[in-house]
Amino acid sequence: MRFLVTGTAGFVGFHMAGRLLGEGHAVTGFDAVTPYYDVGLKRGRLEALQRRPGFHSIEARLEDAGAVRSAFEAAEPEIVIHLAGQAGVRYSLDHPDAYAGANLVGMVNVLEACRAARPGHLLFSSTSSVYGMSAKPEFVETDTTDRPVSLYAATKKSGEVMAHAYAHLFAIPTTVCRFFTVYGPNGRPDMAFFKFVRAILDGEPIEVYGEGRQERDFTYVGDLVEAMRRLVDCVPQLGSPVRVPGVTDTLSPVAPYREVNIAGGTPIGLMRYIETIEEVLGKKALLKMLPMQPGDVRRTTGSPDLLHALTGYRPETSIRNGLQSFVDWLPGRGARQVALTRDASR
Repeated sequence: MRFLVTGTAGFVGFHMAGRLLGEGHAVTGFDAVTPYYDVGLKRGRLEALQRRPGFHSIEARLEDAGAVRSAFEAAEPEIVIHLAGQAGVRYSLDHPDAYAGANLVGMVNVLEACRAARPGHLLFSSTSSVYGMSAKPEFVETDTTDRPVSLYAATKKSGEVMAHAYAHLFAIPTTVCRFFTVYGPNGRPDMAFFKFVRAILDGEPIEVYGEGRQERDFTYVGDLVEAMRRLVDCVPQLGSPVRVPGVTDTLSPVAPYREVNIAGGTPIGLMRYIETIEEVLGKKALLKMLPMQPGDVRRTTGSPDLLHALTGYRPETSIRNGLQSFVDWLPGRGARQVALTRDASR
């Protein structure tokens, strides 16, 4: 099949494109290679993909409607996986324009290109942050998502709403994938797992926000890619909801559109997470306890029941094994990247 994957220089996009290429599909990658974090990491990912047959890379910004349209015309995609955008909760506090451009204007441009190209399925990456400060023990896709507490979450929620409108107006089958704290090899240096490992190895203190009382539903990147790959084949069809006892499908009554959590449903406390990193590294962490940051949420836990009902799969990699895979990656390219990104990721 022919895939167009946005964000192929990014963490998840790199792994997703690699999986598809390994299956023999043609993949057109679209990425702006922005300096949100060290572009050397992004260039390295793209270079690795470009060495593989079937990959074609386009470097342009989502905000450039003409470039997005041209990429779709060149790729003639049967499937679109839209992973690109401006990430990060804290970065959104000081750089709102980046989110308005990539996540709002860019989303419209992708949807307009889908309107013209008519792919068989659009998959869009959203975030658990859309659930806001919900006190529920487990987030279910039917929960309200109308009270985001960060601009990042607000732009992702807006992307979901726009995607629903286009699915309704132009019959674009669309699946929204809500990610829950993805981690693993070749990850983003601004994320906690990368910062924590680097700091422990360097003997530097870890900044622990929320005084360690936060909980997260961590998702290993390999599990996330497996889930999304299975969802590619679960094309939403108007009037055909999944029927599994105890599971409520989010299939829209007016559009071929649904939202799906990609989560394991097994949250882990932040302090236990740090302890697991210490066990993997064989080295204790120095802790600097800090209050919650604006826009952060205390707990994220996603129900995997709808994902399982649709695909027969739910994330299964233990936090211990996932962190071990990340650390195993460090002695190669990762060890050099830890040093290169020391300043970029602070």
